[in-house]
Amino acid sequence: MPIQFPVAPGTALLCDYNTGFRPPEMIKRRPVLVVSPRFPHRDGLCTIVPLSTTAPERAVAYQCRIALTPTLPAPFDAAEMWAKADMLSTVGFQRLDLFRTDRDQTGRRKFLHPKVSAEDLVRVRAAILQALGMGHLTVDLG
Repeated sequence: MPIQFPVAPGTALLCDYNTGFRPPEMIKRRPVLVVSPRFPHRDGLCTIVPLSTTAPERAVAYQCRIALTPTLPAPFDAAEMWAKADMLSTVGFQRLDLFRTDRDQTGRRKFLHPKVSAEDLVRVRAAILQALGMGHLTVDLG
């Protein structure tokens, strides 16, 4: 079931890219990181960056390594992930879902609310600027 409410920047969700996108765009379900805050008069939308468990073939300024707490469920249960800031997109809530885990004692579904650290979110946003050709606006984050 899709999310019904905005989530905080730095929160990881599952996005369904199966409809409306074509290669070389994202075209499958994958974890994403919310990078936009809630804006007035922008209900039902948020800006996201896809995450990958596979390291990039070469180091590029528009991808960065992050860690999520808690770790995502399989098959996304890698200790570290890479934010693919060059694949930035704004999507509707109907594409986004929370990560489900086991059920509690009463049978109700439990959900994860994984987040990145504030430092990782800053690095992802710097990678977004690099992806948009605006890297000169960033501070060297080492």
